[in-house]
Amino acid sequence: MPRAFLVVMDSVGIGGAPDADAFFNDGVPDTGASTLGHIAEACEAGRAEEGRTGPLHLPHMCGLGLAEALALASDRRDLSFSAKVRGAWGAATETSRGKDTPTGHWELAGVPVPWEWHTFPDQKPAFPEEVTRALCEAAGTDGILADCHASGTEIIEREGAEHLRSGWPICYTSADSVLQIAAHEEHFGLDRLLKLCADVAPLLHDMKVGRVIARPFMGDAEAGFTRTQNRKDYAIAPPAPTLLEQVQTAGRHVQAIGKIGDIFSMRGIDAVSKGSDTQLMVDLHDAVETAPEGGLVFANFVEFDSLYGHRRDVSGYARHLEWFDGEIGRVLERLREGDLLIITADHGNDPTWVGTDHTRERVPVIAAGIGARELGQMGFADVAATVAAHLDVAYSGEGRSGL
Repeated sequence: MPRAFLVVMDSVGIGGAPDADAFFNDGVPDTGASTLGHIAEACEAGRAEEGRTGPLHLPHMCGLGLAEALALASDRRDLSFSAKVRGAWGAATETSRGKDTPTGHWELAGVPVPWEWHTFPDQKPAFPEEVTRALCEAAGTDGILADCHASGTEIIEREGAEHLRSGWPICYTSADSVLQIAAHEEHFGLDRLLKLCADVAPLLHDMKVGRVIARPFMGDAEAGFTRTQNRKDYAIAPPAPTLLEQVQTAGRHVQAIGKIGDIFSMRGIDAVSKGSDTQLMVDLHDAVETAPEGGLVFANFVEFDSLYGHRRDVSGYARHLEWFDGEIGRVLERLREGDLLIITADHGNDPTWVGTDHTRERVPVIAAGIGARELGQMGFADVAATVAAHLDVAYSGEGRSGL
């Protein structure tokens, strides 16, 4: 029986979203944002030389049609990175009204979001009284810190010392539909932080806030504070059965690598692994060797987004792309006959763009195992339909198969 590997490069958009003018960063519309295109442009111009040098080098993904997908999405044909194409390629456009992780992943799994997400205003305080009251009650504190839009790394540096002194949790948000809660793993306690997030999540989900995210950190004011790998997302459940549930219902095994378990509230998932992108790549290599026949492996590599996109680190993003490409080369060598590998993304996060938020973009869809051909302009949900058709499982989601 065939197997399928669906791999998401979190935030590696390719520009060209037709509705980008309706999405903003610091009041500037996302029109013209292109995560991959602008990184490649910066590399060619010598503006991404920290820890790497020269034009962007992605031979394995370009061999699957990455450069062609970029050209298809946003007519970028002036960049030098390319290779002889032996895979299938397309450019996917999102229909859901969002540029966040759950929205992108749900639609890639065949379920567009049918509602408008609730976001918090960019003001201080950002949270309404009922949310603040619930946070204090669940935390057992008299107040919260931050209560504003903020970068996660900056806010713990700014509020970390006061958090250690007062014991109050650091609560912040962004342009996404999210409430993030940061706390020290030892002084506040990791289990206590996770329980706090779990306790307030139902209230936030009722408000159509997509995620409550636990952001544990370590350190002190003198040495600095550092976030740990124990992040946990408490996401609202998808509104309909996703690809994962339908594969599982067919009696097949579904393995989640990275944030997938959190994003889908563990629905339709048999096994999950979490960790840094380096560890997750080890897990993906292992899955290529051990995943059972007929199964689905769904992986998310988040550090493109979390370490480089939001921090507007062009060199770091380019380095991570090149590292990922080298590892994918090893994955391609170990695929079995009949396997399908699809590499895609969930939104953009152009590190050359104004602000620090995601950017509304099309995403690449590049594939090994279905021949060398153009898939053309696609919808996000077409990815799910393609995987379902390849695995020959009953599918009730949206989209059409590219097979």
